[in-house]
Amino acid sequence: MTKNSGTTDTTTGSAAFTDEERAAMKERSTEVKRARRGKTTREDDTRDLLEKVAALPEHDRRLAERIHAIVTESVPDVWPKLWYGQPAYALGGKTFCFFQPASKFGTRYSTLGFNDPARLDDGTMWPVAFAILDLTDADEQRIRELVTAAAG
Repeated sequence: MTKNSGTTDTTTGSAAFTDEERAAMKERSTEVKRARRGKTTREDDTRDLLEKVAALPEHDRRLAERIHAIVTESVPDVWPKLWYGQPAYALGGKTFCFFQPASKFGTRYSTLGFNDPARLDDGTMWPVAFAILDLTDADEQRIRELVTAAAG
């Protein structure tokens, strides 16, 4: 795990972004350029995602593999891809959920997050990110329910 170097303190002039944040932005730039060239297929994007998952530290890899299986089983039309260098899932070209491994930014937990296209609306306020330390059978069932609802 890498140590988070902090964010900008405008009075000291330190770096605006951590090394991890800059790396994620570079990864996203590469993803966007590749997509604009029209050189991505679902199979290519899935392969890239699985290669990224395989390179994760053991605990993150295990969680990412389970999340991937749950999402792809629950939403057969989903398009697995990388988003800021982390596993993500899209429908209709829009990323609706993602898995952020703890090792990505040196945090104490991984995150399952949902973006704006996710149909999780519940009143005037609802959760869109969930901390994951480990996955129980009940957690996996809850993720299936969330992903299915998010996909509409």
